[in-house]
Amino acid sequence: MAAQVIDGKLIAQQVKDELRAETARLAAQGKVAGLAVVLVGDDPASAVYVTSKEKTARELGMHSVQHRLPVSTTQAELAALVDQLNADEHIHGILVQSPLPAGLDQDAIFRRILPAKDVDGFHPENVGRLWQGHDTLVACTPAGVMVLLAHMGVDPAGKHAVVVGRSNIVGKPMAALLLKANATVTICHSKTPNLQEICRQADILIAAVGKLEMLTGDYIKPGAVVIDVGINPVPGFKSKIRGDVHFDSAAQVAGMITPVPGGVGPMTIAMLMANTLKAAKAIWGE
Repeated sequence: MAAQVIDGKLIAQQVKDELRAETARLAAQGKVAGLAVVLVGDDPASAVYVTSKEKTARELGMHSVQHRLPVSTTQAELAALVDQLNADEHIHGILVQSPLPAGLDQDAIFRRILPAKDVDGFHPENVGRLWQGHDTLVACTPAGVMVLLAHMGVDPAGKHAVVVGRSNIVGKPMAALLLKANATVTICHSKTPNLQEICRQADILIAAVGKLEMLTGDYIKPGAVVIDVGINPVPGFKSKIRGDVHFDSAAQVAGMITPVPGGVGPMTIAMLMANTLKAAKAIWGE
């Protein structure tokens, strides 16, 4: 029996509809959430992401500004812009698109953003609060995965969740969120022996390793929930992407599965908007 496919586009649209209603309510009180997106250099993929983020913010009734800086931008110039946005009372969320060009210290820039405006959830203070189990601004993709699970009626409490990947952007915050939701969490990575054996124990399997279709149906426990965070180009196809999970074989074993594209991806921008509104409401004392 084939797995139920989780429709990330539909769930993301539901999240955005709720955000649009809330922004309209606040706008009636003269309160408008503001998002600033900073792009340094001319990376084509980053430019597409930035444009999409700005467009979505405007569609939801938020104030959105975009700062495009040349690849020659210095560390001091970028830091000065961050300081300016930190001080801007009309901006409640700041996102510096990564990766930054060579020669710029990305971590230093992330640390410079005020934690209260860190809608990417990358500031060490927000990361620390997450691991301590406190409410905070959380990295958008893992936050989106938790919303997908909730919408599908999947409660992580008491379940074994396996996260394949240990990045600061997905793997580590994903593990922290699942722990907070009372799952038993195993984090796997490139040095993990017996990866297949561990994955087959997972009630919830999160694939965030960045390797094209690495996890096949042989890695899946029958009936498991499989969340594929991977976005990998397919060799020989200019615009085709696939995930870290081999969808066709995994779907024959799993109970639920996200497709790529159309699964986790749409949730990431939706959660960026949710973080921006959350940050604004906290600054307003809502």
